[in-house]
Amino acid sequence: MLEEMRIRSLGVIDDAVVELSPGFTAVTGETGAGKTMVVTSLGLLLGGRADPALVRIGAKSAVVEGRITVPPGGTAVVRAEEAGAELDDGALLFSRTVSAEGRSRAHLGGRSVPVGVLAELADELVAVHGQTDQQGLLKLSRQRQALDRYAGDAVAVPLAKYAGSYRRLRAVSAELDEITTRARERAQEADLLRFGLEEIAAVEPRAGEDTELSAEAERLGHAEALASAATVAHAALAGNPEDPEGIDAATLVAGAHRALEAVRSHDSALATLSGRIGEIAILLGDVAGELAGYADDLDADPLRLAAVEERRAALTQLTRKYGTDIGAVLDWAEQGAARLTELDGDDDRLGDLTAERDALRAELGGLAQALTDARAEAAERFAAAVTAELASLAMPHARVSFDIRQTDDPEGVEVDGRTVAYGPAGVDEVELLLAPHPGAPPRPIAKGASGGELSRVMLAVEVVFAGTDPVPTYLFDEVDAGVGGKAAVEIGRRLARLAKTAQVVVVTHLPQVAAFADRQLLVEKTVDGSVTRSGVKVLEGEERIRELSRMLAGQEDSETARAHAEELLATARADG
Repeated sequence: MLEEMRIRSLGVIDDAVVELSPGFTAVTGETGAGKTMVVTSLGLLLGGRADPALVRIGAKSAVVEGRITVPPGGTAVVRAEEAGAELDDGALLFSRTVSAEGRSRAHLGGRSVPVGVLAELADELVAVHGQTDQQGLLKLSRQRQALDRYAGDAVAVPLAKYAGSYRRLRAVSAELDEITTRARERAQEADLLRFGLEEIAAVEPRAGEDTELSAEAERLGHAEALASAATVAHAALAGNPEDPEGIDAATLVAGAHRALEAVRSHDSALATLSGRIGEIAILLGDVAGELAGYADDLDADPLRLAAVEERRAALTQLTRKYGTDIGAVLDWAEQGAARLTELDGDDDRLGDLTAERDALRAELGGLAQALTDARAEAAERFAAAVTAELASLAMPHARVSFDIRQTDDPEGVEVDGRTVAYGPAGVDEVELLLAPHPGAPPRPIAKGASGGELSRVMLAVEVVFAGTDPVPTYLFDEVDAGVGGKAAVEIGRRLARLAKTAQVVVVTHLPQVAAFADRQLLVEKTVDGSVTRSGVKVLEGEERIRELSRMLAGQEDSETARAHAEELLATARADG
């Protein structure tokens, strides 16, 4: 139940508190006083679109705060706790801020949350209906949604199965279209892949081969200089046979080692140094041997160098086209082979997809038929329930029915021997028809219902929903538009009955409706045209009679209007 709202800097409202109670609350006031801002405020609290134009001129932002008690353990509580919100004595605190620049922030139970969280909770807690909702009821899609909502699981279960098959059919059809419409591009892609793979296969590159050949080419290109350097280094370390008198490193180290060996027994320090010099001698011998082997093995072979350069050129051709190095080229080949397998399998895939598409179409036709049957059964019950409600809303002879039809389409699915158009919600076009009096043919409510009749049809639909899919709070914004006289009285009476099982808040300009309310709130502006905290007040006793008189005759002190107002209140109390 919505307990309280505080509204600041929203439209004509400067700062006002709206205190609500269980049962039926009527919100009244002169035109332009800001009654509709109550509905707008609740819409913002429940995740509605934030319009910066709503921010009061001169204010930086508009703020709406609300306190809503929630059923313990219900879906709303679970979702709120998942969002990190905390309950305050069984109630959730909602807050929405809209800046003049258009930014919007939402808080729930003391925690900042996405606006979408508020919208999720709205479905569980409050049903809001205004003039835009009446117009929305004129749309065929909304009428189908209303019927599906009334039908419950009888439609929801087959609809879920249908929706799954529909999505799969869309995906399969899209893939088929992609394969067939891009056949030429895919064939060209396959040819390019084959050429590239054949070119790479002809060269037969090895991973890392380009790096190895680069090093070998560098070595072969400087073979003479490398051999000369190795020979000179070997001679410096191990001596030159052609110069027996020459001094080399090995001879000098050997002499040093002998000198220390002769006296090492007398001093451990020299013994240690002698051992290290011995290690140097061994290392010099090893290096000298490797230099000798390197010089012997190094061969300045022009033919080998030419072969290496030719191979490098072949590899370079590949890296120019398929990758930065041979490793990347091999990766390209692996991926290209996989892609070519996929492209070459298109013919087989085409057959498989075509078969799956045809099977899905047949399956979809069966599911669509089940949906149509479920809707037809629910439509009879729904229409009968709405018709019964209209009888209590001063439309005793009105009859409501549904027209459930399909449209032929050669590209559609087969249902009951016909090929009909289909969509994500089935094959049915659902239209609500109204016959306002005996003898009148049923006509679509978009064409055959006046403003007042449409208001009552919408109210009747909502009352029927209240019996099958109830929410704790209903808020109606001028649901009585275009209605007067006896019809207005009956609307007030029906809203009062609805309020016995749920909280009902109605923004109204009709005294016949307001008189049936358990509580009446007056929205009034101050002299400067704003609505302050004290501008939304509870009317009781004489104040309520004066307001009803104003609504009846435009004159608060008219004796005739007062008498009529008192009579309305008496009638409402007697009915209760």
